[in-house]
Amino acid sequence: MPEVKVALMTGTGQGIGRGCAIEMAKAGYKVSLMSPSNRSVELAEELGGIGRRGSVLDVDDLQAMIDDTMSKYGRIDAIISNMGHGGSVPEAIKTVGFDPDFDGPLLELSDELWHESLDMYVLNVVKIARIVTPILIEQGGGAFVNISSMNTIEPRAPYPMSMLRGALHSFSKLYGDRYARHNIRMNNLLPGFCENVNLSEQARREIPAQRPATFEEIGQACVFLASEGARYINGQSILSDGGMNRAVR
Repeated sequence: MPEVKVALMTGTGQGIGRGCAIEMAKAGYKVSLMSPSNRSVELAEELGGIGRRGSVLDVDDLQAMIDDTMSKYGRIDAIISNMGHGGSVPEAIKTVGFDPDFDGPLLELSDELWHESLDMYVLNVVKIARIVTPILIEQGGGAFVNISSMNTIEPRAPYPMSMLRGALHSFSKLYGDRYARHNIRMNNLLPGFCENVNLSEQARREIPAQRPATFEEIGQACVFLASEGARYINGQSILSDGGMNRAVR
């Protein structure tokens, strides 16, 4: 094991991404953080890591982040990719299942939004992997954890763009198949509703756990998937939803 473990993390300015960054730092990782705002820079300072402002849609920003990380630490052990939902989200969630009264847009969503969401949810991981994979091969391995969504497994009308994450899951399986021989893994973590979501009492009761997840809980699951304890898990999509999704897989 290296003396220093390093986690490269995107989308860490708030919410789940911030929670994952905090838990990775608690687990002993040096963190290198990026988000479109200065919040990741401020969080990195608090956690004793490095941060920069940038977009996962910009290859130059991704390259600069990776270059900064290698210059500072000389290695990358975990890559945590986090992106939020695109499209319309209701102010208050009445039910976690099918809502016959929900009348959000679907066919009205623009082509531009579909393409932008594909870039955010799928191609940003492909772009990072292109740059980082040679580094991981040379150093003898590493782990990707992509923060996805439970809505990919069971689509929900308020989150139409999550269907695109299914392509990310397929890419992760193909990537895991290809690079497992180099001791490199890629898995997806699928959170349920978290503490920042406004749930009605009915929606809360429909979750078997009877509550939303804390950011700390999702962060701890992220730490596990990045760790040596998960070294035989590869190309998988792991739910962390309090038992909400109903399908047995």
